[in-house]
Amino acid sequence: MNAAAMEARMRAYQSRVQAVLAAALPAADLAPQRLHAAQRYAVLGGGKRLRPLLVYFTGEALNISAALLDAPAAAVELIHSYSLVHDDLPAMDDDDLRRGQPTTHRAFDEATAILAGDALQVLAFSLLSRDLTADVGAEARLKMIQILADASGTAGMAGGQALDLAAVGRALTLEQLEAMHRLKTGALIRASVLMAATCAPDLGADAWDALDGYSQDIGLAFQIQDDILDIEGDTEEIGKTSGADAARAKPTYPSVLGLEAAKHRARQLRQRASERLVPLGAQAGVLDWLASYVIERRV
Repeated sequence: MNAAAMEARMRAYQSRVQAVLAAALPAADLAPQRLHAAQRYAVLGGGKRLRPLLVYFTGEALNISAALLDAPAAAVELIHSYSLVHDDLPAMDDDDLRRGQPTTHRAFDEATAILAGDALQVLAFSLLSRDLTADVGAEARLKMIQILADASGTAGMAGGQALDLAAVGRALTLEQLEAMHRLKTGALIRASVLMAATCAPDLGADAWDALDGYSQDIGLAFQIQDDILDIEGDTEEIGKTSGADAARAKPTYPSVLGLEAAKHRARQLRQRASERLVPLGAQAGVLDWLASYVIERRV
């Protein structure tokens, strides 16, 4: 698949979801102005938009119009953005830099950052529930809400963050590390793929299972590459402080496996993700390309 053409499609989807998010967020001049400004700052200030990309590319693989996927694409990015705002707080990871800019609590204040994260979370579900796009029925909409809620709570991202905080300074096995990251990072990535799949009413069980397995593999591969970039990446390039995980004594793939073995594990997961797509045929090539992007990215 032509890399230049795929990168152009990726940028087009990033621009598309940026416009959807800008329209969904409250205007900065609407009271309470400081809170709304903080929400817009946290969401619209850049980022890879990987989760919305997964929604749109899964839609391509299943012949689903992008217009049907704007709401779930924006909703999952709102949840992701809320999680970053809260993860950066002093009570969590205490980070000063995100996407090359001061973190939300540094740009505003801690109380405003907490409230901004809270408001972004509920906006995601409001957006999904209020979307009236034709050809997405009430049953599919409810299922998307359930998928995103499950991926956000204690059986998903929030639970994974709790395990991550509890693991600081401890030695974990590979199995324990992967169980943690299937929740903390993988759950929202999996939700991105499955919400799009929910919009394909005639999707068979085999195709659903293929996409489910693919999403779980790239979720772990994405986290491995994040851990690698924490060692090899430059702060200016990755947009956050490099070496932060080691400084906090957080268990990572390189600390558990070693750097080269971590890279090998990422390649293994990427290959398995590719193999899972075979039942979906040639149209799933966009997802195969995205799996390569996940482990080759430098940001």
